[in-house]
Amino acid sequence: MAAEPSLADVLAFVAQHEPDYLEELRRFVAIPSVSALSEHKGDMVACAEFVAAALGSAGLTAEVLPTAGHPVVYGEWTGAAGQPTALVYGHYDVQPVDPIDLWDSPPFEATLREGRLYGRGAADDKGQVLMHWAALAALLSVRGSLPVNVKVLVEGEEEIASRNLEVFLMANRERLAADLVVISDTDLFAPGLPAICYGLRGIAYFQIEVVGAAGDLHSGSYGGAVANPIEALAKILAGLKDDRGRILIPGFYDRVRPIGEREKAELARLPFDEEGFREETGAPALHGEAGYTTLERLWTRPTLDPNGIWGGFTGEGLKTVLPSRASAKVSCRLVPDQDPAEIGRLFEAHVQRLCPHGVTASVRIMDGGKPWVTSIDHPAIQAAARALAKGFGQEPVYTRAGGSIPIVAAFQALLGAPTVLMGIAPPDDHAHAPNERMDLANVYAGIRSAVHFWDELGRTNMASGGQ
Repeated sequence: MAAEPSLADVLAFVAQHEPDYLEELRRFVAIPSVSALSEHKGDMVACAEFVAAALGSAGLTAEVLPTAGHPVVYGEWTGAAGQPTALVYGHYDVQPVDPIDLWDSPPFEATLREGRLYGRGAADDKGQVLMHWAALAALLSVRGSLPVNVKVLVEGEEEIASRNLEVFLMANRERLAADLVVISDTDLFAPGLPAICYGLRGIAYFQIEVVGAAGDLHSGSYGGAVANPIEALAKILAGLKDDRGRILIPGFYDRVRPIGEREKAELARLPFDEEGFREETGAPALHGEAGYTTLERLWTRPTLDPNGIWGGFTGEGLKTVLPSRASAKVSCRLVPDQDPAEIGRLFEAHVQRLCPHGVTASVRIMDGGKPWVTSIDHPAIQAAARALAKGFGQEPVYTRAGGSIPIVAAFQALLGAPTVLMGIAPPDDHAHAPNERMDLANVYAGIRSAVHFWDELGRTNMASGGQ
């Protein structure tokens, strides 16, 4: 009787097919699946069909499913009786390409230069989605089966806040039921250094509008007798934080979960170049909440930042006007266990307290997403750590992210499943910017890592955390 193909046989298959993965990624990136622009509606459908065909070729049952917006792609292989079920999530939509003149090569030509594939979506998230179906295809081609059950969900609206995905999840909760969710939409910590992200900040986004007189007034005729909304808005914004970076909204920090000593130790051992980080920003000095390191401020502490401010006359030349209104947009990054709805109420109440006499202020809540964190010791996280170490040849580090992926919290709430974030994008991938790129070495290491992950997960006791 012939011996069952080994994992080495699967990895040899992966190495042999690297040119095929490159060609498939080039065709994937070449589809201009810009979800925010209506003129690309047909491209969105074409890209969904491309993903479904790729999943089908990999050996999964796959289909394109409609939503109220762009379609989602769903595939599955559930032949591993008694084994855990993992749901792989990714997105096929991409950001707009503007400013087009800053691209060194056309954003949808998928141009290869010095081992990097340049094109919109190469890193965010097409290269990382391909990594998973390539690994599944390798396992199914060589072994004929997977060590665990796998479901794949690839959406087309992540770049426009996943407008219809939560409705889709609620309508398909039983079909999508899984023991864990796997997402590859994050970065390596440094070139060649894999990272497992175990925490994300949430977000609360507001617009403040301050209104004074019924219309703009001549500053000579009315200045000094009527309150100026720009001045009032400046006072409100100045009253939101002190000069040590501490947010002054009463109750804002009440639910902030402090990080433990192990997490502090993990952050401290990261090869973080603070001066290099400062140089990257172009700022004369780093600044933030006193008493915390830069990484702690970025990942484990909440923030409040004005993102835009406008009002009155801003054109060329002079106009002596007393404006009738002024506005600002303000965002808060939130950490466990803060709730965006509660933060919205606290924010609005504090703005009203700060509002000067002679004007009125209103707050419009524009967006909100919950923060998320999981235990480093979760068995699925540890399986991913072992897999990344084998795939990249280097032990991964544990990180949080300062940004938000709101759908992670939705998966937790709706499916009750923990999430593993094992991204492979280079730290300088230029996602959302001109000249977005993906290192092919990371793609191939990611495919190897995904092969190892499914193997590790098949031998992991999800209940106890041991193998």
